[in-house]
Amino acid sequence: MTVRPGGGAPERRRWTLVRAGSDAMPSSVRRFMRRARRRRLRAALPWAVGVGSLAVLGLLAWIVLGSSLLGVRTVAVDGVALLSPDEVRAAAAVPAGAPLARLDLEAVAARVGTLPAVEKATVTRQWPDGLTVVVVERTPEAVVPQGKRFLVVDRFGVVFQDLNRRPAHLPLVRIADPRGNVDGTRGAVDVIAALSQSLRRQLVDVTVAGPAQITLKLSGGRTVVWGDASRNTEKATVTAGLLQRDGTTFDVSDPGVVTIR
Repeated sequence: MTVRPGGGAPERRRWTLVRAGSDAMPSSVRRFMRRARRRRLRAALPWAVGVGSLAVLGLLAWIVLGSSLLGVRTVAVDGVALLSPDEVRAAAAVPAGAPLARLDLEAVAARVGTLPAVEKATVTRQWPDGLTVVVVERTPEAVVPQGKRFLVVDRFGVVFQDLNRRPAHLPLVRIADPRGNVDGTRGAVDVIAALSQSLRRQLVDVTVAGPAQITLKLSGGRTVVWGDASRNTEKATVTAGLLQRDGTTFDVSDPGVVTIR
């Protein structure tokens, strides 16, 4: 504070702040400040990288799991002859655009497996936007007449086709309820599978009257009483030998003790 002459009011000093130039700052201070800045940047860098990585991962997760960018656009079907690809796609019931990564492939295969003609179905992802359904269809082994219709069965005795005409190349199985008596139908198919080509050429039909009442009708009016569907290979071998003898009824239900009438 400055006092003016004559006793006037004291004069206040005015201070002005002036930023010092870099040249006015000692070099040691400047080096210290630069090091401090670098330390702060190094300390912040991992956090920035971590936050950036999380953001990228979140974006990728959304693209893969939540968006339609990697959604299903095509469903390819292989291995079908009895079925059409469109029938398989309809059974698969995969919504267009559904995120490919989130699809339950086993559930899709199970839905395809509900088609009667499908024995097995396998579903795989085809990135970026497709599915492939590989179908193993049931193989026709025999045909069962039901009224004016003909039911086609596979090696497991499962009915998977309903036709209005009999396929001439398939053996005929007579059983009252092929769908309800799958074991009986399968037993007849197992018997047919054990027959030699010579016996199959002579086969007219196989009748299943009960669990242990399988009978084969052969050409020439001959009948083979087969019994149950056990020891089929042995029974087929014995039957082939017995047919060389005279007779119309051959009982091989116990292949160790056979009878001819």
